[in-house]
Amino acid sequence: MTRVHQTDFSAEQPEAQAAPRVPRAHGDQERPENPGLTSRQGPQAANRLASQAAARPLPIDKNTPPLGVERLRFRREFLYVASGYSERRKLIVVQGRRRDAGRPLAGEGFTTTKKIGGSVVRNRARRRLREAARMLLPHLGVAGADYVFIARQETADAPWPRLLDDMEIALISLRRRLLPAGDGAPQTRI
Repeated sequence: MTRVHQTDFSAEQPEAQAAPRVPRAHGDQERPENPGLTSRQGPQAANRLASQAAARPLPIDKNTPPLGVERLRFRREFLYVASGYSERRKLIVVQGRRRDAGRPLAGEGFTTTKKIGGSVVRNRARRRLREAARMLLPHLGVAGADYVFIARQETADAPWPRLLDDMEIALISLRRRLLPAGDGAPQTRI
């Protein structure tokens, strides 16, 4: 085995040399002179569901504070709500039923079936339902009532404002049915 010493390397540089990957300390010569005209202005705002929905006005009563929401976790809770009222829309089915009039919270549960697609589609639909319910249920829900949101075939791919509209209409309709008489529910005339 022979050893290689420094004296064995050539001190001459090759003629063609690639440009360095890191810009030099005195600046990058390829950048325009006026940095205000570049298309890269720094971090851009994220294009998320929450930013699109924030611009959409909600029918919120300014006098009532937002409602607290808890999760439905057991099958018996879902079955209890299923025997109550139901509102069907093109993108969503919302079931609701009063549980306890003195309870200050509303319950929420989410269901997706294999009919709407594989696990990726079901998870996407469930995430969209959760986000829409997070925005609407505290303002349109009834304290002491439980709600189950069921995804339909088009829930995962529908435009976001349309999904919000369907959920909003369903919650408003259920609110009229779930509020006891005297709490703002429409009175029936005889």
